[in-house]
Amino acid sequence: MKKLLSTTMFMAVLAMAYACNTNARPQGGAGGSVEEDSAEYTLSILVAGDLMQHQGQINAAHNGDGTYSYDETFKYVKEEVSSADLAVANFEVTLGGKPYKGYPCFSAPDEYLKASVDAGFDVLLTANNHCLDSRQKGLERTIDMMDKNGVLHLGTYKNKAERDKSYPFIIERNGFRVVILNFTYGTNGIRVQAPNVVNYMDTTEIARDIKKAKTMKPDIIIAIPHWGIEYMLQPDRQQQDMAAWLLNKGVDHVIGAHPHVLQPMELRNKERRGGNMVAYSLGNYVSNMTRTNTDGGAMVRLDFKKRGGGVTLEDCGYSLVWVSRPAISGHKNFRIYPVHIPDSMLNSAERGKRNLFYKNMKALFDKYNKGVGELK
Repeated sequence: MKKLLSTTMFMAVLAMAYACNTNARPQGGAGGSVEEDSAEYTLSILVAGDLMQHQGQINAAHNGDGTYSYDETFKYVKEEVSSADLAVANFEVTLGGKPYKGYPCFSAPDEYLKASVDAGFDVLLTANNHCLDSRQKGLERTIDMMDKNGVLHLGTYKNKAERDKSYPFIIERNGFRVVILNFTYGTNGIRVQAPNVVNYMDTTEIARDIKKAKTMKPDIIIAIPHWGIEYMLQPDRQQQDMAAWLLNKGVDHVIGAHPHVLQPMELRNKERRGGNMVAYSLGNYVSNMTRTNTDGGAMVRLDFKKRGGGVTLEDCGYSLVWVSRPAISGHKNFRIYPVHIPDSMLNSAERGKRNLFYKNMKALFDKYNKGVGELK
């Protein structure tokens, strides 16, 4: 026979129900009402390719008084970068101090860091094959300069304690918790010196990092490996196998760097929360490289929606950029242009090189991309 609940028991049940609803609300929400479960959040993430700094770029940025200026370099892409809720790029130089130098061992002016942040990048990646170009001094000074300027970064660390404290890297934005992983295939044969730490592409270590990342209750896990073979327009077997392994381990999206040219992009498993993006290489975002297909790169944008604790990838795509050098433009500095910059802003030599880059990369992507198109 059923009995009515006593007042005391009823209040206890009600309190338990409220507690369960409170604990289940989406991360990043405000307040404490049950209605929060239906709140909707959106997040856009933009990832760009390699931020290089060759000697020609350093010379062009020099003002003649010991200072350097890069505002002109990022002027025409700043709006697109800044429009994303979270913008990430591979910072493929050290801030090792003077003398500033380009390839093969990079040490960029400190102004380059400021310009990268002013362009709208929120997070810079430092695990790449050039992170030890200035040896221990360069690794540590790069970290110091980023910390001093309030720049979020990941990939290299002064010591294991710092890595343990801040990696896997997690950032909260727009009600989302996003984990970013960053690691490199190597460091050009230069050995990292204790107590410094570089994130290498060691699957045992990466598996531990992914396991730890999952305990942080992220909404999204993105791995950004530095991998592949330079100047190859197709991923090698290692990249393909590594991408599959990362997704199998629980990474949501894989966006690669290093080859200095673009490589195809794929949207896999679209039926599962909108899919998993794999972009094998985003090429050079800015550099002084002149070899065919190296004078530009891409940004990828991923748009997410979160409702009731569930996260879906709503849309993704790429936009191409092309780099104009002073030698062909007549301008003082290097300029990163959206590839669809009006012809009237370019001279005939620039138009020819821009058009060749776009033709080659559009043909590559039209043939090999799967489910990832050009942003309009």
